[in-house]
Formats: sequence, structure tokens, C-alpha cells
Amino acid sequence: MSVAHVDDDEDAMHNPGKLHQVEKLFPNGDIYLGQWADNCPNGHGKFLWADGCMHVGNWCRGKTMGKGKFSWPSGATYEGQFKNGYMDGEGTYTGSCNDTYRGTWLSNMRHGAGMQSYDNGDCYKGQWREGQLDGKGRYQWKNGNEYAGHWRDGKMSGFGTLVWANGSRYEGNWHDGLPKGTGTFRWVDGSFYVGVWSEDPREQSGTYYTSSSNKGSLDWDPTNVYLVYLRDCCISVVEKILVSPSEKMVNWQCEGRLQHFIIKPETRQGHTISKGHKNYELMLNLQLGIRHSVGKPAPDTSLDLKSTAFDSRSKVWTRFPPEGSKHTPPHQSCEFKWKDYCPLVFRTLRKLFKVDPANYMMSICGSDALRELSSPGKSGSFFYLTYDDKYMIKTVKKSEVKMLKRMLPAYYNHVRFHENTLLTKFFGLHCVKMSGPAQKKVRFVIMGNLFYTEYTTHRRFDLKGSSHGRLTVKHDSEIDSTTTLKDLDLNLIFRLNKSWFQEFCRQVNRDCDFLEHEKIMDYSLLVGIHFREISHSGEPLLCTETNATKNQTSEGVAPLRWTSTTLGSNMPARAEVTSRRNNGEGELVGEPTGECYDVILVFGIIDILQDYDISKKLEHAYKSFQHDATSISAIDPRHYSKRFRDFIFRIFTEDT
Repeated sequence: MSVAHVDDDEDAMHNPGKLHQVEKLFPNGDIYLGQWADNCPNGHGKFLWADGCMHVGNWCRGKTMGKGKFSWPSGATYEGQFKNGYMDGEGTYTGSCNDTYRGTWLSNMRHGAGMQSYDNGDCYKGQWREGQLDGKGRYQWKNGNEYAGHWRDGKMSGFGTLVWANGSRYEGNWHDGLPKGTGTFRWVDGSFYVGVWSEDPREQSGTYYTSSSNKGSLDWDPTNVYLVYLRDCCISVVEKILVSPSEKMVNWQCEGRLQHFIIKPETRQGHTISKGHKNYELMLNLQLGIRHSVGKPAPDTSLDLKSTAFDSRSKVWTRFPPEGSKHTPPHQSCEFKWKDYCPLVFRTLRKLFKVDPANYMMSICGSDALRELSSPGKSGSFFYLTYDDKYMIKTVKKSEVKMLKRMLPAYYNHVRFHENTLLTKFFGLHCVKMSGPAQKKVRFVIMGNLFYTEYTTHRRFDLKGSSHGRLTVKHDSEIDSTTTLKDLDLNLIFRLNKSWFQEFCRQVNRDCDFLEHEKIMDYSLLVGIHFREISHSGEPLLCTETNATKNQTSEGVAPLRWTSTTLGSNMPARAEVTSRRNNGEGELVGEPTGECYDVILVFGIIDILQDYDISKKLEHAYKSFQHDATSISAIDPRHYSKRFRDFIFRIFTEDT
């Protein structure tokens, strides 16, 4: 049973997206009082569960989002930030025994900087990682003992100092909660023992010095530290949260992201790198290097490359002193070294992709500066755009460079013989080695920008076919054309005409076969949507029968302007709205509603440099204990490829 204010009932029925106040009593005894829109809690509200749990705070699309307070029947409370139903951000947890944590959270776990006061009087202040003491931190025992140093997985590990209440202290290396490696133990009277420490007496070695003499003595046994001194230095355990707030979230029949939204004026993405920017010199170095690599004369090459061109040792270092050299011009930046990886291969790839060398050099190295995107990606990489938006430059890790070099021969053959490939187009792989004591190396790859098109991109989606963590934690008012939405934000299926759909299926299969063979996973289909009909108020207009008839041609779609259509670029389609019964993480694709938009699509497969290495295998094993193994991104390449295809062939279909 649900009860709504009489004044709101009729208005809510005709305007499901309008925010209104409700009081709802559910059949299982749960109660919600607060703001409501799109058939779920939206805005500020209070939810009281039948088992006694309660949340008071902000909601977005049926999930706790922003500031709020969650309380348990035991008396425990959490007050702070929520994201998508999870305790996430700054927050304070007070346990039923009055132990307290104040700090940052990530997905219901203590993560980042925080202070924990334990119910026995102990206290810790420092770094946490996934619920464990991890990083630098200070632990104070109620008895007066204190440790300051590094932690790992909840135990003293790395370098640290433990000072006992009686003034004795150990300073040195730790492992798994015990002294291990070189270290020094000092007494208040000035005597000390220095040496190599281990719980195994056979691995111990050191010298004891008295306070009055430097002569060695064997009167003291370091085993006493393990048997006696550390006996009162046990690390307390935090109170376990038996039911997390995210587990209490209801699977509402919410409307999707695109059901009610206004297209905002287009904003230019990124911040211009001007003089004074921390990466200004790096940009100058990059531009000088590209101008040197692309601008130097080179004989016309055949597309049939020899195997030596792909040799991982095929790289060229060039020194760029400020005063110039025989091969480099003078410049106003610091001295640096420039490396070209497999230069002949990438020169041939640019030729294959019909990139004019002069225009390429002008886009990257012209008088206009690059633009840095506002925040780094999940991987920690930074992205830069050329002034004309044609090219994207991404910083990459050493492992990604190795991955690209390893797969380069197969990649070259694949894109050469499949001109409609949806894979990222790579134009260059380089490295800048900065001068100075640090000798910092910055590796980067130059790629085509998928969204370089005559049509404005109104919405963009990064789609993997997984559900865990695949919901954008932003309120609708914060979303604009530069926001990258995810799988659970999508409530559309894309209908292509028959010939394009058949070619699309063939190419997705070819590209996924290639990625699976190269043992690559965690890639995405990046999709950009341009709505062809928009009202004066900025709302996309659904197709009407009149418009559909007026816009149709023999190919089933309206003719485009002066642009050329290729697979994945400037593709006309119909986007049909879907409706999910679940807004939870179980249902990726909703049921078609029959309501359609006329759209232009761009799409391509990105992030293709992640292989299934040991770190991804460990990530899979860890997350599998917490979530459905099929819902997470880190799975082996064969299963990833199958899941990705299954999902893509559900959201792209033939327009009948």
C-alpha cells in the first residue's frame, strides 16, 4: 500500500519527473516520507525500514546520495557523504560501543585519511585502504605505547618507530606486525642494540652497546622484544558493520537518465595549458618532439613492413638542449630527451589512416596550446586535447607501452585489412625524459578523438556490459555534454538500418576476436549521441509519425548534411527509450517503450591496452568475494569478450 498527499497525486501522475512530497507505507512495513520523482525517492527524505534501520538525507534516483545520516537498531550511526547508496566520502561512524571513526570512506569501507577511536581506549590516526590500516599512520595504545610509521593490511609493515610507555623504543623495519630487517632498540639509560631483526633466532644478528662503553656484549637477547615487549601491543579490531546502507537500497522502478532532461549549451572541454601551468614545459617538449619526428624528411614507405620495424628495440632517442644542436632547433624549454617508439610503424599507420603529416603537425604543434582535461582517468592517466579537437594525447604507464609494443604487429595487420575497425586509432607512441635529478619519464600515446565530428555530442556513454560500479554518481542537474555516463545510466537501444547493422555486427565480432586473442580486457564501447530534433527549451523531441515519414529515405533514415558516413562515425539511427523494472545492478537493458529519438551516433572501442595480468587476476578474486563475479569488469579476456558482445548486441539492433 502507498499513500500520497491528495494534492500531489494527480500532478504526479501527469508529471512523473516533477518533484513532489509524499508519504508512502509499503506492504512490508517500510515507510518513506519526503520528496519523490520518477517513481522513486529524489531530493530530501526519510526512509524507515521495518527492521529499525533509518536514513535521513538526500536521495537521487532511489539511492542515497550526498549528505545523510544512517542509523542501525543497535544504536550505531553513520553521518556524512553517500554515493549511489554507499557510505562514500567524508563521514563519521559511531559504533554501538561508542567506538568512532572520522574520515573518508569508499564503498562502505574506511579508505583514505581517518581517525579511529576504539572502545578499549586505543586510537589510530592515519591512512586506510579498503577497511584496513594501510599507509602512514600513528597508533596510540591506552597503556601509553605508541607506533608511528608505515602499515600494510592492518599490520605494522615498512619503516616505523614504536615507543613504549617506559621510554624504550625500536626504530627500524617491520613486516607483518613484527620487527624484520635492520633496526635499533634503545633504552632510556642510553644503551642500545643495533642489527638485523627476525622472529627466527637463526636470522638475527646484531651488537649490544651499553651506555658507558662502545664494547660489544652478548648479555641481551633480542628475542625478548618478541616475547615480552610486543605482548602489550596488539592492534584493536573495529566494530563490524553487519548490514551496510547499500544492502538496504530498494530496487525502485525509476525512470532512466534520458527520460526527462534538458540539453545545456555546449561547453569546450578542458583547460588551456598556458605559461605558469605545471605541465607547460612538458607540452612544449611534446610539441618540439612531434615537430622533429613528423617534420624530418622520410622516404615513402610501403604498407608491407618488415618485422624489424616492429622490433621492441626499434626506438630513437634525441637530445634537445636549449641552445639547439645539429638535429634540433633552439628552444625556451628545459633540456630534455625525446624517444620515438617504432617510428616507421606509426608513420605507416598515419598513412593508412589517411592522416596528412602537415595537418597532423599543425594540430599538435601549431601556435595554439593543448587543453588538459579537468581530471585524470581512473587509471591515473592524464588526457590532453589538441586545439581543433582532432587528436587526444594520453599519458600511459610503462606496462601499457609494453602492451602496445607487444600487440603492434597484430594491431597493424588488423587495422590494415579491416578499414571499418572500431578499435582506437593510434598515431604515435613517445616518451619525454625531463632533465634534472629526478630524470622523470613521461610516456604518452597519440590517438584519434572519437568526438571530432561536425555534430555536437549531446550525451556520451562508456559501456562495458558490466553492472558493478557502472552508475554515474552525479545529480541530473550536474550532467552536461562532457559527462561520461555508464551502463546503468543508459535507457536507450540504438536501431540501425539493416546493411549498417549487419556490418556493425561483423566488425564488433572481428574486433573482439582480435582483443581476445591478444588477451586484452576491460575495454569499452564509447558512444556519442547527437539528438537531431531539440525544442526551444532544450528538450530532445521524440519522433512523431509525421516527422518520421518526412525524414525517411529509402535507407530508412534522413539524409545527413555534408558529412560522410562510415561505420562508427556520423551514423544516423533511431534511439528507442527503454524502461527498467530494476534500477539496481541486476538489469542492464530495459524493455523497449516504442518512443524514439532521431539521432546521429559516433562510437568506437577504447581502452584496449589492459591485459589480464596478475593485478587484474587479484582484483577479480578480491571483488568476486564481495560481488557477483559476472558483474565486475576484471574478468578473463574470453569471458569479457563474450559478455561485452552479448551486451552490445542487445543495445544495438536492426531497425525494422
